[in-house]
Amino acid sequence: MNEELTFEKSMARLEEIVKLLERGDAPLDTSLKLFEEGTMLIRCCGEYLDRAEQKVVRLMKSENGEPVELPFESEDN
Repeated sequence: MNEELTFEKSMARLEEIVKLLERGDAPLDTSLKLFEEGTMLIRCCGEYLDRAEQKVVRLMKSENGEPVELPFESEDN
């Protein structure tokens, strides 16, 4: 793919793949390729969500060494 693969585009393509696979009329080879693409997209979406979570919540150790969740502070502040 030449264009940048965003989370939203990945999710939209995943929805297309699911619909195509659910129809059940694709040849086996095509179904396998769609499944492989879907697996890659799921992995990419997971990575997007992991990065987003890291930006939203920052972990810091409290006085007793336990992690404490702090609200996200914008880099603009």
